[in-house]
Amino acid sequence: MAEHVPHAEHPAYPVGLRLAGRRVVVIGGGQVAQRRLPALVAAGADVTLISPSATPSVEAMAESGEITWTRRRYEDGDIADAWYALVATSDADANARASAEAERTKTWCVRSDDADAATAWTPATGRSDGVTVAVLTGRDPRRSAAVRDAIVEGLRDGTLAAPHHRSRAPFVALVGGGPGDPDLITVRGRRLLAEADVVIADRLGPRDLLDELPPHVEVIDAAKIPYGRFMAQEAINNALIEHAKAGKAVVRLKGGDPYVFGRGMEEAQALAEAGIPCTVVPGISSSISVPSAAGIPVTHRGVAHEFTVVSGHVAPDDPRSLVDWQSLARLRGTLVILMGVDKIGAIAEALIAHGKAPETPLALVQEGTTAAQRRVDATLATVAETVKAEDVRPPAVIVIGDVVAVGPRK
Repeated sequence: MAEHVPHAEHPAYPVGLRLAGRRVVVIGGGQVAQRRLPALVAAGADVTLISPSATPSVEAMAESGEITWTRRRYEDGDIADAWYALVATSDADANARASAEAERTKTWCVRSDDADAATAWTPATGRSDGVTVAVLTGRDPRRSAAVRDAIVEGLRDGTLAAPHHRSRAPFVALVGGGPGDPDLITVRGRRLLAEADVVIADRLGPRDLLDELPPHVEVIDAAKIPYGRFMAQEAINNALIEHAKAGKAVVRLKGGDPYVFGRGMEEAQALAEAGIPCTVVPGISSSISVPSAAGIPVTHRGVAHEFTVVSGHVAPDDPRSLVDWQSLARLRGTLVILMGVDKIGAIAEALIAHGKAPETPLALVQEGTTAAQRRVDATLATVAETVKAEDVRPPAVIVIGDVVAVGPRK
């Protein structure tokens, strides 16, 4: 006869619970419940919360109908008909009684206060591209979380090789790469970049990420596509369509956000006309992130209650301009100008002519969020001269307004 070994010395048997439409009972509405409830709701569970009180976040879930909240303490019979239970109150006696009921009713039960008394443990869980990673290391939750984080990060940035063994459909993704720092691309954008066969990259995209791509990936500099009889944007559109029709996974890597002066909609429309679906991945816009990196908040309590972002690539007196500079001059908030370095003198003159104070503070942030970032301060009256004297060059974000003087200069 085999020697009896205490259950605590046996490893846990990992399994994925399919809880959609099945009753789950959570005892306690504190921080543990606040962390665990979103995953239970996402799994489609029919969640009943038993607790006299709850955190504001848990209460909001009840008010929105995501969970059912019974506002009282645990009573015997609450776990009846449940498939799964989470016991997480500060009352040790209530926890023990609920755990005992779960044992009697053969309901798998997690206890936040006593893992040894539980019949189930919650793993450290993460997800990436349809893969769920669940890690258990017994009684060392911090180690579980660290292992989980390492695996998920590797899957997301492509450093952990996990190729698709089933056929993968080609795709086109318009990815906003953020303001320049490669760490500021979104997780989804970085994952799609790691899956690409072809990357068509802008000059202002996070170029450092291109060095991480496998050797088989074709990287195309959008600025060097042979234009021939086409306009530049038409050539880029055609390149996207051509590679997509060839069955490739194509990423259009753009600076900032695809839909903030990025012509992303033009590319999406061209792909749609060609019958090619595309995914748009938002990016961190330089209009907000670059000022932030330079210590400038675009809004601040008591200083600016709004901010306006405009393109400065067309001068105010150019008939092609769509910007109402007269109205902008009357605004009390922050004005953020992109692509306006070479036109800033004319822009400042127009704003002053329409009533903006000449002493209004202004900052130019060149190469924001990168190692080459620098900030140059001026006023509307002095900016034209300052740009020449300091040799400010694009790309640079221009911030106009009292917020420039709010924070510590970086």
